[in-house]
Amino acid sequence: MRFLSFALGVSALLGQSAWADAQDWLLRLQAAEQQTGFHGAFVYERNGSFSSHEIWRHVASNSVQERMLQLDGPAHETLRTNGRLTCMNGSLVSPLIEERWSVRNLDTRQLNQWYEMRVAGNSRVAGRAAVVLALIPRDQHRYGFELHLDRETALPLKSLLLNEKGQPLERFQYVEFQEGASLAMVQPSQQCEPVEVRDSRQLSEKSWRSDWLPAGFVLNQIVEQRASAEAAPVAWLMYGDGLARFSIFLEPLGDAQIADVRSQLGPTATVSRRLSTANGDLMVTVVGEIPVGTAERIALSMRSESGNSSQ
Repeated sequence: MRFLSFALGVSALLGQSAWADAQDWLLRLQAAEQQTGFHGAFVYERNGSFSSHEIWRHVASNSVQERMLQLDGPAHETLRTNGRLTCMNGSLVSPLIEERWSVRNLDTRQLNQWYEMRVAGNSRVAGRAAVVLALIPRDQHRYGFELHLDRETALPLKSLLLNEKGQPLERFQYVEFQEGASLAMVQPSQQCEPVEVRDSRQLSEKSWRSDWLPAGFVLNQIVEQRASAEAAPVAWLMYGDGLARFSIFLEPLGDAQIADVRSQLGPTATVSRRLSTANGDLMVTVVGEIPVGTAERIALSMRSESGNSSQ
């Protein structure tokens, strides 16, 4: 009996130690995203498609500039300043590639409620020593992550997004990586055209509500945007749990006829449905790194501020 109690105590201590180690690496990652410049080349794979990219990040006081080129397929160049797209050449092939592993405000104690976090071992990526961090979801409404963090900088050299069977839905992996990048490296080419910032305004958090959300997901932002001066305004709600994210778009339909949409492309679910309100019909679209069944349930739960809506 004493041995059993001792064994349980040791197991609990080991579990706490594993969580503390994982927490430390996540906090180092968050700091590195804002403090460390680098340049390198990476490959991106999703749903059977494969592309390669070159990237430079320059960090100065209060400014993070990131330039990226697509090396195969359609010509594509982007420049981001403090996360905002400022110029581009070509079409945005995949927002997921653009965001990669973008900085997030990580609350590790909150994350521990939704993911089991632990250091899973060591690896070597792009010729550099890395530590493998596993984040295993505690429910069916989010995916798992496997992060290979550079031991020197704590930046992700490789990341996998995994389904409930542990199979990869998305792979991001550096083949070349070096710390440091000069300001000259992030200067865009002449073909990179400035991006016009669309007008938007903040909406009240009470403008829209959802009767159901997966536990742990909170509203990060709610805005209204117009594609042009003549276009109808579209409400955009952004939710996250610290790792996974999804967006909800609510677009007036007028007399337009649309069919419901339900699709899954790699880790990205897209669900669209018609919502009738007192102010007319809307198209509700949920897009994000969540299972399609979860996205569908979110779309079905959306309600207008007045609550006067129907299926």
